Amino acid sequence: MRRIGSLAAAAAAALVLVALGACKSAAPDGAVAQAIIEPRSGSKVTGRATFTDLAAGGTKVEVWVENATPGTHGIHLHEKGDCSAPDASSAGPHFNPAGNPHAGPSDAKHHNGDWGNITVGADGKGHLEETTDMLTVKPGPNSVVGKAVVFHEKADDLKTQPSGDAGGRYGCGVVK
Repeated sequence: MRRIGSLAAAAAAALVLVALGACKSAAPDGAVAQAIIEPRSGSKVTGRATFTDLAAGGTKVEVWVENATPGTHGIHLHEKGDCSAPDASSAGPHFNPAGNPHAGPSDAKHHNGDWGNITVGADGKGHLEETTDMLTVKPGPNSVVGKAVVFHEKADDLKTQPSGDAGGRYGCGVVK
């Protein structure tokens, strides 16, 4: 009787492991990178950004911010992974290996790093999620690794060249 109980328990454990393995293989199948957003330009903005290459194609971008002024703010990927300057000017211009004009993420031609705007609620928190085929975590000319996520003071107007007139750089994080 004990032996049958032990065999049944072992079989149940094996089924759980198989089921967990099946769940894991259904998850996005790709590289992941992350940036920790720190305050710049005298702000208190903090947050994080994650980038996940999806098995079905494209890269999922998610950004979370806290301690920000409520309203609409520009959010972009910048060319240099350097947030050392107090005003984050060390991050350089928007990431734009495609050589496109600045525009919104839904426009046919825009910078690779143009994500448009993030809305911050009365609680000082905001979240942006989008999928793009203009970025990747993998090495190459469109890789996000070694770039900087920058949260801006004002809304991006999605048209003013070269950066959307989004104002100061209130948060910055290097993508690793």
